[in-house]
Amino acid sequence: MRPRLKAVGTPSPGAAEPLLVVRDLRKVFPVGGRFVTVLEGLSFHARRGELICILGRSGCGKSTLLKILAGFLRPSAGRVLLEGRPVGGPSPERCVVFQEDALFPWLTVGENIGFGLRVKGLDRPSRKRAVRRYLSFVGLTEFRDYLPQAISGGMKQRVSLARVLILEPRVLLMDEPFASLDAQTREEMQSLLLSLRGRLSQTVLFVTHDVNEAAVLADRILLMGKEPGFVREEIPVALPRPRAREDPAYLDLCSRLHRLVRD
Repeated sequence: MRPRLKAVGTPSPGAAEPLLVVRDLRKVFPVGGRFVTVLEGLSFHARRGELICILGRSGCGKSTLLKILAGFLRPSAGRVLLEGRPVGGPSPERCVVFQEDALFPWLTVGENIGFGLRVKGLDRPSRKRAVRRYLSFVGLTEFRDYLPQAISGGMKQRVSLARVLILEPRVLLMDEPFASLDAQTREEMQSLLLSLRGRLSQTVLFVTHDVNEAAVLADRILLMGKEPGFVREEIPVALPRPRAREDPAYLDLCSRLHRLVRD
């Protein structure tokens, strides 16, 4: 039987009204003539500008949760509210960065970044100005006319990040976006995300199974349990930024997270 835990879906009295609220989320999939419950009773909230890491072992429903928040899947029960309005299908208010870059191989770096603005019908001069700005943000100005096949994996993820940020979403959903990168590039992307988040103030929900990544990035960590998935514990992270990986407080947090994930 699941242990009784303190509810984390309701902000404390006097706290700022949350941007995103998830209430009693449940997701059931039909599998081989039976029904499998992947998420059950999952609740939490996210404030404006907050960076939340959703941490847990493989199979705990992290990616399913993100797909529901994005509007790609409908929950079997429960609600997702953005500024008090129910979330239905996909919306540019909630953009996703996946582990795979999913760039259009026939478009240049600049064309990939500006593609969403073209779909929205923004005029060409405005698109060019916006693309220049976001190329600068992600450090790819000189690679504007390159095709994706000509740039590295880390650069591709920079393009993916710029491509969604240029749409100015309220919520940025990230599904283990740096997992396939080498260690050095991964750290560089983590630093870039924090820099962009400080500049653009999006609310970020970042799925990861890496405790070190969660400790570096998060304002708050939601630790998920499994079978079915639920928010097992909420962990505020009060470490100052930038976070030094050799800092004893950072190492203590990583050790604690390792123990919690293993339990």
